[in-house]
Amino acid sequence: MIIWLIGISGAGKTTIGRKLEAHFNGLGVKNYLLDGDEVRDLFDRDLGYSDAEREANIKRIILGAYLLDRNDIVGIVCNIAPLEHLRALARRKIAGYNEIYLKKDLQASIKNDVKGIYREHTGKTQIVGIDATFDPPQCPDLVLEVDKQTEDETCQAVLDYIADKYGPQYR
Repeated sequence: MIIWLIGISGAGKTTIGRKLEAHFNGLGVKNYLLDGDEVRDLFDRDLGYSDAEREANIKRIILGAYLLDRNDIVGIVCNIAPLEHLRALARRKIAGYNEIYLKKDLQASIKNDVKGIYREHTGKTQIVGIDATFDPPQCPDLVLEVDKQTEDETCQAVLDYIADKYGPQYR
C-alpha cells in the first residue's frame, strides 16, 4: 500500500509520515518514507519550482511509490502533490494508492511556518497555496482537518483508515 499524505506546506505531512513510519517499524512492517524534500536532495536539487519542474519532481515520486508498492513495501509519501492530474495519474498507476488530504488553513500555516517556507521564500519562489496552484483533491480517500486535531489524533485517524481497509494487523 501507498499512503500518500498531501496538503500545503505546514500541514504536517512529514510529521505524520514519521509517526506512521515509527508505528510500522514497531509492528515489524516493511515500510519506507518517501519525502518530497529528500527526493529533491537526492537529485542535487536539479529542479526548481516552476510548474514544469514541480511536475517532473512529482513524477519522480510517483515512480518511487510505484516501485515500493510493486515490491510489497508500505510506502509513506509526504508531498504537497498540488496538481490533481498528477494525483489522478498516481491513482491510476499505483494499485495500493491511498490519498490522505491533510487539510490545513493557509493563514495558520503561514503563522506557524515551522520550516520557514513562507518566511524565507515569499516573493522569491512561488509557494503552493499562495501564488502556485493547489488543486482541491477531487477524490481523496481520507480528509483530515489538521487544525482541529492533535498530531497524535491525525496519525490515529490514518491508522484507523488503514486498519479498516487492510486489516487490524496495522493497528
